[in-house]
Formats: sequence, C-alpha cells, structure tokens
Amino acid sequence: MTMDGQTLWVAAGVIAQGLFAARFVVQWRYSEAHGRSLIPHAFWYLSVAGGAILLAYAIHRREPVFITGEAVTLLVFLRNLQMIWRRRHEP
Repeated sequence: MTMDGQTLWVAAGVIAQGLFAARFVVQWRYSEAHGRSLIPHAFWYLSVAGGAILLAYAIHRREPVFITGEAVTLLVFLRNLQMIWRRRHEP
C-alpha cells in the first residue's frame, strides 16, 4: 500500500492534534497527583512537537493565519522550555 502526499499531511495533522490532546491529559493527571494545578515539563515537549508539526502543515497548506498563529504559540512553548533548561543549570 502506498500513501500519497495528501494522505501523509492528513496523518501528520492527526498526529499533531493527538500530541496536543495528550498534553492536556498529562497536565490534568500531574495536577491531580499533586492536589493543585501544575504544568509538568512533558506538557511543553508535547506542545513543541505538536506545534512544529502543525506549523509544517500550515506552511504546506499556505494558510497565513494558521502559520502566524502556530509560529507565535511555538515561540511561547520554546520560551517555556528555555526557562526550564536555564533553571536546571543554575548554580
């Protein structure tokens, strides 16, 4: 069985949406386990993975509103990871 380019892009979109859904499940379970609202590091990694794939999809579809939205949110996700990494390496 072979897949055409359109089928691969649809599959990428489904995977990206699955990653975004997974991050909310991870956040919810993490918060429940700690008895308060918290955001685990996995939330940001899933956000970056899903955001990067969705940005690639938006670029492929040439949709400027979608591209702008995904690019901005991806920057926010990456900034959060940068702050996490910086804090881990502080003396």
